[in-house]
Amino acid sequence: MTAMTLDRGATDFVLIVDDVPENLSMLHDALDESGYAVLVATDGESAIQSARQSMPAIILLDALMPGMDGFEVCRKLKSDLSTQHIPVVFMTGLTESEHVVSAFEAGGSDYVTKPVRPSEVLARIAMHVQSSRLMRQARSALDAYGRATVSIALDSGRVDWQTPLARSLLHKYKVLEDADAMTNMLAWLKRSAEGIKTGNQIYPLALMQGASRLVLSLFERTDDGECLVVLHEESDVAQIEALMHALKLTQRESEVLYWLIKGKTNRDIADILGMSPRTVNKHLEHVFLKLQVETRTAAAAVAMSKVRSLKTATL
Repeated sequence: MTAMTLDRGATDFVLIVDDVPENLSMLHDALDESGYAVLVATDGESAIQSARQSMPAIILLDALMPGMDGFEVCRKLKSDLSTQHIPVVFMTGLTESEHVVSAFEAGGSDYVTKPVRPSEVLARIAMHVQSSRLMRQARSALDAYGRATVSIALDSGRVDWQTPLARSLLHKYKVLEDADAMTNMLAWLKRSAEGIKTGNQIYPLALMQGASRLVLSLFERTDDGECLVVLHEESDVAQIEALMHALKLTQRESEVLYWLIKGKTNRDIADILGMSPRTVNKHLEHVFLKLQVETRTAAAAVAMSKVRSLKTATL
C-alpha cells in the first residue's frame, strides 16, 4: 500500500503506523471513505521519516511493533521540533494502566484499544484534527503579524509549539541546543512566572550574539504551567536605522543619538564613530533642532520613548 498524492489545501491527512496489513487495510478504507487522505508505515523508522517529510494532521500509532515500538517512535517524534506538534493517538490491546500511562508519558494525545472500532477512531481523529488545525491557524496568524511566539512547559522546559519565526530565531541563537542558554532561559522563565503570581515586575531576558540580541518576554502563564513567550531580535544597527526613519534623521545623526541614549559622552561617541568631538557636537545641534529640544537629556528622552513604542509595535 502506498501513500496517496496529497492536496494539502483540500483535505487533512492521516499517517497510520501498524505492522499488521489487515489493520492497515481496514483503517485505510474507513478513513478514505470519510474524506481523509492516508499515509501508511509498517515500522518505526519509516513512520518517523514519513512524519518528518509529510507533516500529517494526526498519527495513528500501534503501540507494539517489532524493533522500535510505538512508545519509542512517539518519544522521537516529540523530541523533534518539526514533528512535536503532531497529535499521536495510540492503538493498543494493552489496557493495563501502566501501558496507558506509558502512552501519555511518551507524548501521546489519546489512545484507542484493539480491536479498533472505525467509528470510535473517526470520532477521535475529528476531535484532534480540529484542535490541531486551530493551533496551526493561531501560529500562522501570529507569524503573519511578525510575532515570534513559543509555548514552553515550565516544569520540563519542553517546547510545545512555536511559530516558524520563533523557530528560526531559537535556531539562530542556539537556545535549545546550548545547555547553558537553556538553563539560563528556564531560570528566567521560572522567576518571571513567579513574578506574574506575586505581582512583581517582570523583566525581559536578553541573549547576546555579537552585536545582536534575542529578547524574550513572558506574555502569559496558564494554570497548567504553559508559558507563552514572545521573541524579538535587536541590534545596534537595527535600532540606529529605526531612529533614522522614525525621527527623520540622517545616518550620522542617528548614530550619534543612539550612543547618546547609551550614556556616552561626546568624546566617547567621537572615538566610537571615528570623528572629532566638534563634529559630534555639530550633529547633536541638528538632532536638537529636528526633535525640538534643547538638551541632551531631553533628546535622549524623546528617542527612548520612540524606541519603546517601536518595540511595543513589534510585539
